[in-house]
Amino acid sequence: MGGLIKSSIARKVAMALSGLFLVFFLLQHFTINFTSIFSAETFNELSHFMGTNPLVQFVLQPVLIFGVIFHFVMGFILEIKNKNARAVKYAKYNGGANASWMSRNMIYSGLVVLAFLGLHFYDFWVPEMVHKYVEFAPEDPSRYYHELLEKFVSPVRTGLYVLSFVFLALHLWHGFASSFQSVGFNNKYSVGATKFAKAFAIAIPLGFIIIAVVLHLNHNH
Repeated sequence: MGGLIKSSIARKVAMALSGLFLVFFLLQHFTINFTSIFSAETFNELSHFMGTNPLVQFVLQPVLIFGVIFHFVMGFILEIKNKNARAVKYAKYNGGANASWMSRNMIYSGLVVLAFLGLHFYDFWVPEMVHKYVEFAPEDPSRYYHELLEKFVSPVRTGLYVLSFVFLALHLWHGFASSFQSVGFNNKYSVGATKFAKAFAIAIPLGFIIIAVVLHLNHNH
C-alpha cells in the first residue's frame, strides 16, 4: 500500500514539474509572439535568432517536444489510475462537492489543448522543418512575420486558435495552481502563488487571443 501511495505521489509530482516546465516555455513563446502586433522587425529578429541558434534548435527544442509528450502521457496515465482507484462507486456521489468542475475534467481540456498543439505544429513547426531540412531554402531573416500573418487570413482558423486558447486558460486555471501543491509548495506564500497562477491562466491565453485577432485584422486591412 505504501509503495502504491508513493508511486501515485511520484506521478503527480512528475506531472506537476513537467507542467511548470511547459508554463515557462509558454511564457517565452508568448513574449516573442506578442512583439508581432507592434513590431514586425522585432518579431523577425527574435524568430530568426530562435530559428537559427544551435542551442535552441538541437537542445531546447527536443527537450520541449519531450516535455509536451511526457506531460500528456502522464496525464492520461493519471486519469486511468484515478478511474481504476474508484472501485467503489457511490450511487449519490456528488463530485462537485469535493472538487471543482475543472479539476474533474482536466483530461478533456487537455485533449483540446493537445489537438491544438497538433494544429500548431502543422502550421508552423512542420513547414519550418521542411523549409530548413527538406528544401534547404536559403535563410531569409525577414520571412517570419509574413509567414505568421498568412496563418491568420482565415476567420475559421483564427476562430479555432481563439477557442483553443480559451481551453488552454481552463486547463491552466486548475493545473498551474495545483502544480505548486503537488511539488510540496505549501507555506505562507502559497496563497500568493495560487493568485499568480490564476492571473497567469487568464492573462497569457487572453494575450494569445489578442495576437490572433490583431493579426487577422491586420491581414485583412
